[in-house]
Amino acid sequence: MKTIQSNNYPIFFDNSIAELVKFIKQGNYSRFFILTDENTELHCLPAIKDELGDIDNYDLIEIPAGEENKDIDFCIGIWRMLIDFAADRKSLLVNLGGGVISDMGGFAASTFKRGIDFVHVPTTLLSQVDASVGGKTGIDINSIKNIIGTFTQPKAVFINYDFLKTLPPRQILSGLAEMLKHGLILDAKYWNALKNSDLSLPSAELIYWSIGIKNKVVIEDPTEQGIRKALNFGHTIGHAVETNSLLNDKRNALTHGEAIAIGMICEAYLSHKKTGLSSDELAEIVEVINGLYPKYTVKEKSYDGLLDIMRKDKKNRNGKINCTLLEAIGKCKLDNICTDDELCESLSYYAAL
Repeated sequence: MKTIQSNNYPIFFDNSIAELVKFIKQGNYSRFFILTDENTELHCLPAIKDELGDIDNYDLIEIPAGEENKDIDFCIGIWRMLIDFAADRKSLLVNLGGGVISDMGGFAASTFKRGIDFVHVPTTLLSQVDASVGGKTGIDINSIKNIIGTFTQPKAVFINYDFLKTLPPRQILSGLAEMLKHGLILDAKYWNALKNSDLSLPSAELIYWSIGIKNKVVIEDPTEQGIRKALNFGHTIGHAVETNSLLNDKRNALTHGEAIAIGMICEAYLSHKKTGLSSDELAEIVEVINGLYPKYTVKEKSYDGLLDIMRKDKKNRNGKINCTLLEAIGKCKLDNICTDDELCESLSYYAAL
């Protein structure tokens, strides 16, 4: 597949691990560091080591897997390891992992010594189609997702389709939510192709198409002043549901994609009420998403807490809760202020399905 060019960096698909090693050699870095978690160290790091051969000027930094670890304490741990390993401004951080690794590794690199180079080697479907592309870095505070971060572009992204074959089905579904979103907000043709395909493991071609949709948006609007807000569809309510689940469900917490799937149904309902999404298209969206994701119980007594989380969302304006909604499948409308009553009504709509 042809390399995609993003905001001053390439996204490699073919022979991506060999391209990574080539990039490292040509970068003339003093040292490089590979950031992993316990899963990617076991399943993905061996492929990197095999390609590196006798290149040995690197160290490993491992953090625990899971969104609950994407906080300032673990970020400080990364910084301390970089200091202990004598990283300088000519060092490179290779983020080998899913969205947590991409988000936190990018943030740690973009702030260490006022910024060192980093690249992403995304190993989950979610990180391949979402977290690794676009230059957003971030950590969570008080379970508020990505509330601290920077807009800093990686030097390159290396997509290896074979890494997806190591994932359990639930992690495939988590990334699939973002792919569905790309079709809903900007490309009805892609939505139709995706929903009618084998989604147990989306094809490399569908992943390539999804990344291309997101890349087009972030090139046009790298710092989310306009069209990039389209990518927030499903995320105002979805992030609140995800945060609430992380706080209350503990070991059985929703994945990011499962929460965004709920958010997309709720915000599709709001789209029908506020921005003209037809009843037929609302029904189609609900049928597709509910056919893929297990039902989750959103209790009415949790609504006040969910609204409180939404009020802290970084997308809000003047203290009012702001959503991206749909006018039709493949066409979105930005900056829609939603009232507490409307948001609660959408949650009740989902609960009653």
